[in-house]
Amino acid sequence: MSLSLRDQLLKAGLVNEKQVKQAERSQKKQDRLVKKNQADADDSQRNAAQQAQAQKQARDQALNREQQEKAQKKAIKAQIKQLIEGSRLPKLESDDYFNFVDHGKVKRIAVNTMMRDKLSRGTLAIVSHAGGYEIIPRDVALKIQEREAHRIVLLSAPDEKPDEDDPYAAYQIPDDLMW
Repeated sequence: MSLSLRDQLLKAGLVNEKQVKQAERSQKKQDRLVKKNQADADDSQRNAAQQAQAQKQARDQALNREQQEKAQKKAIKAQIKQLIEGSRLPKLESDDYFNFVDHGKVKRIAVNTMMRDKLSRGTLAIVSHAGGYEIIPRDVALKIQEREAHRIVLLSAPDEKPDEDDPYAAYQIPDDLMW
């Protein structure tokens, strides 16, 4: 048979008989007062449980919010990958290259004359994808720019009409200069 906590404490010598009787009397007195509504019941345990529940709920909400953010970032990356792979222009084997700057370094990509012209005019854009670079149409690049602007490496502004009072308007800048 197992001993009650009171008996175990008595047997271990941690309390004496006088202390046990005094604790029982104070407990009975407290119970009588609670029954007569003269004393408030001990709500400390209930308050502690409610506080712990509130903390757990706040922690769960924070974790849920983090998981939702991670899922949203993953979905955005999947959308960008789908946009790039669905609309990229085929890679060319050419001796003609288009030079551009990415993170302070000059990079190059093989292009033909038409692609060079469209890149200069802003109808095509260069994006970073899977450790390399892809050429995509401007409208797709704008969609990617809404989601992750740092993926766009080169997106030229579309041609604008020159100012009427520009003294150099008659002089065209050639796009085919080779550096």
